[in-house]
Amino acid sequence: MISIKELYSIYCQYPAIQTDTRKLKPGDLYFALKGPNFNGNTFAEQALEKGAVYAFVDELSSTKKNEKTILVDDVLQTLQQLAKHHRQQFNVPLIAITGSNGKTTTKELIHAVLSSTFKTYTTQGNLNNHIGIPLTLLSVKKDADMIVIEMGANHQKEIESYCTYTLPTHGIITNAGKAHLEGFGGIEGVKKGKGELYDFLRKNNGTAFVMWDYEYLQAMSKGIPNIITYGTINADITGNVLQSEPFLQVQITKGIELKSINTQLVGDYNLPNILVAVTVGNYFKVPAEKIKEAIETYTPSNSRSQLLEKGSNKFILDAYNANPTSMKAAIENFAAIKADKKILVLGGMAELGKESLEEHQNIITLIDKFHWNDVALVGGDFLKLRHPYLHFNNSSEAKEWFKTQNFSDTYFLIKGSRSMQMEKVLES
Repeated sequence: MISIKELYSIYCQYPAIQTDTRKLKPGDLYFALKGPNFNGNTFAEQALEKGAVYAFVDELSSTKKNEKTILVDDVLQTLQQLAKHHRQQFNVPLIAITGSNGKTTTKELIHAVLSSTFKTYTTQGNLNNHIGIPLTLLSVKKDADMIVIEMGANHQKEIESYCTYTLPTHGIITNAGKAHLEGFGGIEGVKKGKGELYDFLRKNNGTAFVMWDYEYLQAMSKGIPNIITYGTINADITGNVLQSEPFLQVQITKGIELKSINTQLVGDYNLPNILVAVTVGNYFKVPAEKIKEAIETYTPSNSRSQLLEKGSNKFILDAYNANPTSMKAAIENFAAIKADKKILVLGGMAELGKESLEEHQNIITLIDKFHWNDVALVGGDFLKLRHPYLHFNNSSEAKEWFKTQNFSDTYFLIKGSRSMQMEKVLES
C-alpha cells in the first residue's frame, strides 16, 4: 500500500487532481470517489485512457490492475490525508469560516480584502464539504501567504473532521441559526456543530473573530486564547448601517480609520459580513484604503443578494439558499424598502426535519404582517399549509405564471432553498 509521503511526491510532480472524468485533462491525477449513487472506480480505466497519470482506486473488481492504477484502502480518506500533508507544508494563516448564514459572502469579502495585499487561496464556489475542502487545500500553491476555507455542515462532528486536516489557525462562526435542523437535531445541535471550530481553536492556541453582538457566540467562544471582536457596540471594531437602499452603505465607528463603505450588497443583514471582513483585514495589517476598495468593488454573484434590473422592474435574487433565519431577515429587509409595488416569490426551505411545517407557518405569519402587491409561495412545505397566497408546485410553474404577467415598476424578492432553483423564475 502506498504511503502518504510516496503519494505526496507523485502529487508534487502532478498537482492537478480530478474526481470527475468528464472534466479530466491529460496529466491529472484521478481519485475514484464513491457516493450513494455513483462509484468512481468504474471510471478508472476511462480516466487513464483520457490521459490521467495515475488512478487511485479502492476497488479492483471494476478496473484492470496495471502500473497506473494504485489501490488504497479508502480513496476519500486518502484524498483528505494527502490534503493534510500538503497543508502541513505551509506555515501561513488558515482562516476557517462556518455558520448558518453568510458563509460564502463572508468568505468572498475576506478573500477580496486579503488578496489586495497577500497571495490568498480560497474555496471556489461552494466546494465547502468533505470533498471540496481537501480539493481546495490541494489547489494551494507554494506562493501562498493566506488560505481561506469555507466549511459547510449539516450534522455534528462534520466541522470537527474538517479541522483535523485543514488545521485552522483562525476561525469565524458567522452565526448559528435555524439551518439544517434535521441533521443537527435542533438549534442547540446547530450551536454544538458549528462550535466544533471554536473547540479546535481553543485546543490549538487559535484566534477567533467573534460577532460580539451575539451573546451566544460570546458564550461559545469562552476559553479561546485569542479573541478579536466586531459588532455594532462594545467590540474591537464597530460599525452600523448608514443606508440600505439600493445598496448597503456601512459606517465604521471604531477600531480603524475608515469612515464609510459603499457596497454592492443588498440588505442590512450583510452588515456582520462586512464588519468581519474589515476586522480580518485590519488584524492582518491590510491598509484601510485597500480594505475599503476591496469591499466596494466586490460584486455578489451566484444568486446571492444580487440586485438585478430588467426593464422597469427590480429583483433581489437571493436564491442560493434559504433557512428560517435568512428567510426572515430577507423578508423584513424587503418590507423596509421604499417601493410602490412589491411582490414576494418564495420557495420552500429544505432540511428542517420535524420543525419544517412550523417554520414554514412562521414565515407565512411573518408575510401576513406586511402589505404586498402579491405573494407567490413555491413548493416544499408551503404546499401543505393553508394560506391566501398564490401557490405553485415548483419554480417551473412559477416561471410560467411570471411570464404571463405584465409587471412594470415592481420590486421583487426571489428566495428559496437551493433545491427549489428559484432563479428559474427569471429565465426568459
